[in-house]
Amino acid sequence: MSIYLLWKLSSTIPYAIFATIIVALITHTVARPVKGLGIATPAFIPPLAAAFMAYLLPSNPPAVIAYTSGVFGTLIGADIFNLHKIPSLGAKIASIGGAGTFDGIFLSGIISALLV
Repeated sequence: MSIYLLWKLSSTIPYAIFATIIVALITHTVARPVKGLGIATPAFIPPLAAAFMAYLLPSNPPAVIAYTSGVFGTLIGADIFNLHKIPSLGAKIASIGGAGTFDGIFLSGIISALLV
């Protein structure tokens, strides 16, 4: 869905990339490894950071920036940047998008819909 939105509104791509980098850095800062579980992320931090970036950047519509940066920023910041920590956590299964990351992605969609 994020790729489709960016493809349809290609003028928002530079803003979306910048917002995604900022959201990924913020999310990586608050993501914590939890022994036996995986990488845990506070659910409301990534979507609120994405919404803030959407209103801060001069792009229209802000909902597209909030959604795409919330989804990509959460996945990159919480999961991709912490892949090297997963073997030391002792979790039986490591999943991309678990332990609060999915919540952050889901809430990014809800909050971005409220921005319309």
